[in-house]
Amino acid sequence: MAEDGTHRHRILLFLLSLLALSTSSAVSRHLPPRSTRSTTTATLDVSATLAQALRALSFDPVSSHHPLSRNLSSSAISLPLHSRDFLPSSDGHRHPDYKALTLARLGRDAARVRSIVARAALAVGGVAASDLKPIAEEKALPIAAAESIEGPVVSGTSLGSGEYFSRVGVGSPAKPLYMVLDTGSDVSWIQCAPCADCYQQTDPVFDPSASSSYAPLSCDSSQCRSLDISACRNSSSYPSSSISAAASGSGGSEGSCLYQVSYGDGSYTVGDFATETVTLGGSDPVSSVAIGCGHDNEGLFVGAAGLLALGGGPLSFPSQISARSFSYCLVDRDSPASSTLDFSAASPSVAAPAVTAPLLRNRRLETFYYVGVTGMSVGGEMLSIPPSAFAVDESGAGGVIVDSGTAVTRLQEEAYSALRDAFRAGTASLPSASGVSLFDTCYDLSSRTSVEVPTVGFHFPSRRELRLPAKNYLIPVDGSGTYCLAFAPTSAPLSIIGNVQQQGTRVSFDLENASVGFTPNKC
Repeated sequence: MAEDGTHRHRILLFLLSLLALSTSSAVSRHLPPRSTRSTTTATLDVSATLAQALRALSFDPVSSHHPLSRNLSSSAISLPLHSRDFLPSSDGHRHPDYKALTLARLGRDAARVRSIVARAALAVGGVAASDLKPIAEEKALPIAAAESIEGPVVSGTSLGSGEYFSRVGVGSPAKPLYMVLDTGSDVSWIQCAPCADCYQQTDPVFDPSASSSYAPLSCDSSQCRSLDISACRNSSSYPSSSISAAASGSGGSEGSCLYQVSYGDGSYTVGDFATETVTLGGSDPVSSVAIGCGHDNEGLFVGAAGLLALGGGPLSFPSQISARSFSYCLVDRDSPASSTLDFSAASPSVAAPAVTAPLLRNRRLETFYYVGVTGMSVGGEMLSIPPSAFAVDESGAGGVIVDSGTAVTRLQEEAYSALRDAFRAGTASLPSASGVSLFDTCYDLSSRTSVEVPTVGFHFPSRRELRLPAKNYLIPVDGSGTYCLAFAPTSAPLSIIGNVQQQGTRVSFDLENASVGFTPNKC
């Protein structure tokens, strides 16, 4: 009897196992494999992203406080980083609605991209910055700063247009100033008194005469010789010629250095080139940093006092402090929260980035940080894009740069079309909406709380992929639920990975080992 009972027990276990397998098979027929679900679609939380966008309109930047410092290790410098729309502004200007804010952002972005593309084209064509002649809008006006420099004044709507800023101490004693952080620039500068024609800023204009550490650079200094455009001012008198003319050969080698930073659209900043003490975060002050003391600086934007250059040239801040690496994490542009910009004089952090890619340099344009991109995917499928769309050719044209100041990623037209068409095919069930500004792929998500959309990824050598969160490529453009694909085509050979796609990801530049790291959710 006992043996018969054991036999019945084994039969029962066998039948239960068959039932379990049958149930599992039925479930698997209704759910795609886990690997497929994780690589082909991403969830966009419509309610959360739209609510955050609308909160950005009601934020009061005047009452906000952005600290100058935070705790540091002895081998690192770190400081808080904020979105530009949360910069305290004394004029109290606010956008009437979120669409107006979006259009303002896209207008700045278009100007920024035009400037970058023009600079790249000039460099590839072998045209030096000193060869550029500023274009006046209506008439040339004299620059009378400190009874000295003369030159035409032009509109500078895209001058150093940056989207993220931080609080930086300049001078001795340190004066806290809001400065734009820009990976697309090599020369740091601030507005200085006396001001010939300066835009409005939140902080008092920096007065070099009140700083004990301010020291003008001589014309024969290595820093002055590293400038693209410079002129020389005699110690006893000022030149009557414009700085552009002086830069073409009329300046001598004695006296103090005058600088001019020119951009591809003709805008520029002019002033004295000097060394000054800079304090970032809670670190010890950094002395003898070459910085422009600008007396005519139009077009940055209302609020910021100047620009901290993070580019790859010899005059950039990372180069001057011999940083082996630096990194930043850009918070959502609609968030008042802050993240950090970190510099390290030691080896990069032991914590390896989630995704790494080669950091490439362009012999014709050392400012920009080029990254080795091998392809892109939508919905887990590689797009049919020729490798040449992401490569730097023999002339120095093309390639892909990572830029903190550009908002929307720009792709060559062929690459963009492949991305857009694949994304549209994967979102055919979503209600479409009319295009907005430079966006041609938009949706009406006003009746949705969340949606599933195809994944979008950048691919790098060694089969590495940076898969973007859905909120980094499908973004709200108004307050009523219109969302658009946040990529745009460019007719230029240069592609740009913009800050919308970088949001929430720590981007690290390992200058010593020539690599770029991307680590999601490390702000």
